[in-house]
Amino acid sequence: MIDTVTLLAFIPAALALNFTPGADMMFCFGQGLRAGPRPAIAASAGVSAGGMVHVLIAGLGLGAAVATLPWLFDVIRWAGVGYLLFLAWGAIKNGAVAADAPNRPTRYAFRDGMLVNLTNPKVILFVLAFIPQFIDPGKGSVLAQFLIYGAILGVGGFVVNGLVGIFAGGAGRMLIGNPRASRILGWVSGGIFTALALRLAIMERA
Repeated sequence: MIDTVTLLAFIPAALALNFTPGADMMFCFGQGLRAGPRPAIAASAGVSAGGMVHVLIAGLGLGAAVATLPWLFDVIRWAGVGYLLFLAWGAIKNGAVAADAPNRPTRYAFRDGMLVNLTNPKVILFVLAFIPQFIDPGKGSVLAQFLIYGAILGVGGFVVNGLVGIFAGGAGRMLIGNPRASRILGWVSGGIFTALALRLAIMERA
């Protein structure tokens, strides 16, 4: 379905994009800093799952609606802004999670990562701009090709963002024994989420 030459061209491009710092990477960094490595990995998995939903939507041709209907773009965008600010408030209010505190179910971190990704309409616009460059309608199902390329992006993003979250989680765990450091970490992660919300709020439509 996908020839080897095209695949070998796509993988380095996808990896370069995965290593480029962006909103998803910063979200996983903030999640790891506040809650530790395991929630950061779950958040990274949620981000990748959200990305696959965007790929599926783009592959089905529904992404054009986001690109052409300004009000739909803004509804999704402001929902994302609100959710990021909600996460920021929780981080600032509660601080970092103590090392001896009961583990919060990782499904919540997965959910947060997925929702943050899904409420960023720029992701589907990026998918519509990037993946079709490698699609060949003569090679079979366009949707299947979208999903294959999306899976490559998703796996690479999961590994890279997960490693960033693990690093942040390890650094955070060394500091949260001190209540003041825990509070500072909460403010730092809250600041990251707030910055991501502001970035989403002021973005222009592509």
